[in-house]
Amino acid sequence: MGKGQVLYSKAKQIIPGGTSLLSKRPEQFLPENWPSYYSKSKGCRVWDLDGKEYIDCSMMGIGTNTLGYANEAVDESVMKVIRDGNLTTFNCPEEVYLAEKLIEMNPWAGGVRYTRGGGEANSMCIRIARAFTGKDKIAICGYHGWHDWYVSVNLDESDALTGHLLPGIPANGVPRALRGSAIPFHYNNFEELLEVVNNNPDLGIIKMEVCRNFGPEDNFLQKVRDLATERGLVLIFDECTSGFRETYGGLYMKYGINPDMAVYSKTIGNGYAICAVVGRKDIMEAAQGSWISSTFWTERIGPAAALAALTEMERTKSWEVITAKGLENKKRWQALADKYGLEIEQWGIPALAGYNFKSANHLAYKTYITQEMLKKGFLAGNSMYPCICHTPEIIDRYFYELDKIFADIRDFEDGKDVMRALDGPVCQSGFKRLN
Repeated sequence: MGKGQVLYSKAKQIIPGGTSLLSKRPEQFLPENWPSYYSKSKGCRVWDLDGKEYIDCSMMGIGTNTLGYANEAVDESVMKVIRDGNLTTFNCPEEVYLAEKLIEMNPWAGGVRYTRGGGEANSMCIRIARAFTGKDKIAICGYHGWHDWYVSVNLDESDALTGHLLPGIPANGVPRALRGSAIPFHYNNFEELLEVVNNNPDLGIIKMEVCRNFGPEDNFLQKVRDLATERGLVLIFDECTSGFRETYGGLYMKYGINPDMAVYSKTIGNGYAICAVVGRKDIMEAAQGSWISSTFWTERIGPAAALAALTEMERTKSWEVITAKGLENKKRWQALADKYGLEIEQWGIPALAGYNFKSANHLAYKTYITQEMLKKGFLAGNSMYPCICHTPEIIDRYFYELDKIFADIRDFEDGKDVMRALDGPVCQSGFKRLN
């Protein structure tokens, strides 16, 4: 066992769930054999606790680092903050400069508030929108975090969040009184949303991702926008994941549909903790009539990092770069599948793309890919979130190694036992309680 596996064994004894983010659990990648912890990172490279170097062709900080790890321009802005002081009795001027920048990018908006995590940013915008409308119920579509208002969807007997988040999300600890306050609808199903709105006169908010795994059909987003306007509902686009990946700002810009509020997270600080809720001025002013306040929402590193990251994105046109890389990845994954007669189903916008094998053994195959690519010095599974540091040479090496693994998977489909080829258990899918 390496130092990372040893440390994770200790972590599971003292950190419930092993780590605070489900998406970083080693069980989601390569149970018992994932290096688990890093000592340093740069570009798209990560070093584990034993000093071994890997190329990250996986999720790049769970989608945060589109400019690569330890981007010099962003890090220098942060180091200046550290040298000059991060938190004082005064406010940092960067929060004003960043608000000006975000309103300039979103001309329909007139106000900005900050948090440091995406879940709390989603909760903040719900609080503000409820304060504005005076109505409690919310129609939701997509993934919006871990807070009570959202997970309350699963207080009903059905596992309603399966199609929006992960299967098996428990609602333990969520007050039963919230049952029915958040009502799910499915993407591209406008009639379902219309029925939710018509049957719930106390509904004041439509909250959704612009898209996750596939785009709008039959003018869906425009219909949602028109419905919200007609009924006086606040339309919130959750851009925590999708922002700055296909446009310089929210993915909604691609479709030309403005929300009433938008939430930005992940990429905006290139790995530093900063989230922004942007909204119409009249709606955002409702924040003054509700208690929404937190000490560390006023620290300086987040806004400074975001300002530097936005400048670097604009300079490099990062959203164009990572989208082009993602489109090429999707073509090459399909080409490999066709070469070996394998059926795959691809998902995600190009910069957040992946694939699943249409096989009963799909999780075992994902585990095998991770296992074998790790031996070749890659962090990889069945998805890849490209950054601007993924050079053509790196991508070619990735596909060179992946080609051999697809050939093995062809053999598994033809009868060879994949379980005998694994060095440990099959990776987990969805939420599971750790033993």
